Amino acid sequence: MSIRVFVVDDQELVRAGTVMLVQAQDDMTVVGEAGDGAEAVERLQVVTADVVLMDVRMPRVDGVEATRRLATRRGSSPRVLVVTTFDLDEYAFAALRAGASGFLLKDASAEEILAAIRSVHRGDAVIAPSTTRRLLDHVVPALPVPLDGPDPLTEREREVLLHIADGASNAEIAGRLFLSEGTVKTHVGRILGKLGLRDRVQAVIWAYEHGLVRRRPG
Repeated sequence: MSIRVFVVDDQELVRAGTVMLVQAQDDMTVVGEAGDGAEAVERLQVVTADVVLMDVRMPRVDGVEATRRLATRRGSSPRVLVVTTFDLDEYAFAALRAGASGFLLKDASAEEILAAIRSVHRGDAVIAPSTTRRLLDHVVPALPVPLDGPDPLTEREREVLLHIADGASNAEIAGRLFLSEGTVKTHVGRILGKLGLRDRVQAVIWAYEHGLVRRRPG
């Protein structure tokens, strides 16, 4: 089945270009578009999308608030890929905390945009490890948050989580741990379920927040 993509951007030319790019792919289809967050949330009540390309700075309702509304609504919600001009945009970080599955720079190439859409649809993160470290400097508190009760993860699940926090894909984790990719996918699903997390981005933040891994210097 095609990946159903919804495009949100207040710049009409940017939006039109993105729609054309996505629509030209055999495995994707554009199911709608909007010029601001309020319109997007309203339209997505009746339109089913798998991935939303969400601009951040928009009139009326910005991308952060729109992402929060989508992530907290009842039933299934699309994965949100935040699109921002700057990789250190504080609004993009806020959107990730609000439930976005990753972020993409507006100067990304067509290939990078398409790869990011496919990655987010699979449930993978689209943030490079170096960018993840800058992200964590903004969103993770200085002191780890203690676990509320016993650690719910098995030793293997904790090991997989550490590799997720390192920015590794399922295939890379499989190679490192000598497991099948299907087994890794199962572990990832159990980790997200046990911790009540939406996706891998939130898993990375959780791992840092609870002191499982530390920020790397630099």
